[in-house]
Amino acid sequence: MDMVLPPRCPSCLAMVSGDGQFCLSCWQQLQFITAPFCARCGTPFAHNMGPGATCAPCLAEPPRFHAARSAAVYGGPARSVLLALKHGDRQHLARMMAPHMLRAAGDMLHDDIVLVPVPLHWQRLWQRGFNQAALLAQALARHSGATLALDALERVKPTPASKGMGRKDRIVNVRGAFRVRDRAGVAGRSVLLGDDVMTSGATANACARLLRRAGARQVDVLTFARAVREADGNSRSAPIGSE
Repeated sequence: MDMVLPPRCPSCLAMVSGDGQFCLSCWQQLQFITAPFCARCGTPFAHNMGPGATCAPCLAEPPRFHAARSAAVYGGPARSVLLALKHGDRQHLARMMAPHMLRAAGDMLHDDIVLVPVPLHWQRLWQRGFNQAALLAQALARHSGATLALDALERVKPTPASKGMGRKDRIVNVRGAFRVRDRAGVAGRSVLLGDDVMTSGATANACARLLRRAGARQVDVLTFARAVREADGNSRSAPIGSE
């Protein structure tokens, strides 16, 4: 099988020695997020700010979720892989991405937590054929043994792609877009909200707020990638249609 269909790098498609492995060039370009980072939103710090340090935006406007973690900075091979999963119908990539997300999650992900993916509106789901956040949540559940609640949240309002929107516009864009379908499944439970990428956190905040109102004890967020703002305030490789 390897002779007919040799394993290929998930980013550049160069031949590699095993399934799910990046080639050396792409591996060196990946920017995995490790400490130090903001204790709330997971944005990486350039320098160690001390235990429990929080970034200025989270201090100014605390997020609705307890904490967010991401495996890699959005850009380069991480961006290529996400676009291939999301728009290239390479659904098998979710299985490769899940172990990196598990590493980023740390003790955030355990067998007593409820995994809830960010939902797609039914029109978008019909067009794409799958929800990439749900694929990642399923892969994470298989690795961790966590409870999977695919339909706990529902997107009730179709929202336009948020590419090029500022933070305030993104917040308005997702206002009223979600509702909780399974209150009994999240009430009194710790919830881990899963998605492919986080930019401004508008979607994560909207979902976390609803889950908390439904009785969730705590809501954390886990994504494969996140956009990181440069010193000039611009997002590094702003994701296409992300929130």
